[in-house]
Amino acid sequence: MRTLATTLLSFWLIAGGPVAADTAAVKGANPMSTSEDIRAVAPALEAYEQKFVIGDLWKRPGLSPRDRSIVTVAALIARNQTVELPDYFARALDNGVKPAEISEIITHLAFYTGWANAVDAIPAARDVFKSRNIGADQLPPASGPQLPLDEAAEKQRATRVGEQFGQITPSLVRYTTDVLFRDLWLRPALAPRDRSLVTVSALIATGQVAQITYHLNRAMDNGLTREEAGEVLGHLAFYAGWPNAFSAAPVIKDVVEKRPR
Repeated sequence: MRTLATTLLSFWLIAGGPVAADTAAVKGANPMSTSEDIRAVAPALEAYEQKFVIGDLWKRPGLSPRDRSIVTVAALIARNQTVELPDYFARALDNGVKPAEISEIITHLAFYTGWANAVDAIPAARDVFKSRNIGADQLPPASGPQLPLDEAAEKQRATRVGEQFGQITPSLVRYTTDVLFRDLWLRPALAPRDRSLVTVSALIATGQVAQITYHLNRAMDNGLTREEAGEVLGHLAFYAGWPNAFSAAPVIKDVVEKRPR
């Protein structure tokens, strides 16, 4: 089931603004209800839209519009909510997210939310890219030069995971090291800070609280601030539901409070 604000903001995007005009022409894009449609069925819902989603959430200064787009796209892909993706991919591009970064977000989330969720996001991205004449020259290559690896930190991580799970699931341990941390995380088309932001957003959006501590610490090591971490939670309350946000809140609070200021 879609969260309240995901539906609400989609209505706003279709009802007016530059994104609505762009995505309306995207081949295969599902038509969204307008504000008038929702008002005719649920006036209170439309009032929440105007007051909180449009009037406040996306205007808060704790996260840039670009970051809010990254968080939202990550949540929608993670939750396989593909109907809204054409709107939010277009909005992300308008907010400064590069086509190569959208490509990398989809690829990254194949590993963190499941292959099918990433593949299901492809048609929406393909059609938005086509509508904006975004070609292969603007997308990251399948392979190429990588970012430098922190060998000491990676050795420590790999050793810890190997000791915990190597005897039970050697394949998981090997793929985690060889594919994720020695390949995927080193792809340069998405900055480490943004890749961490995508990961943390997806974990919160899908209720994977056990994984948040490690990845939020990594995100903050990569440049995410305390204020931004808090704003991610507030943003995702609308896009993933209050229960997921509050389930993650104690974990995020613990990480932030234990880190040096």
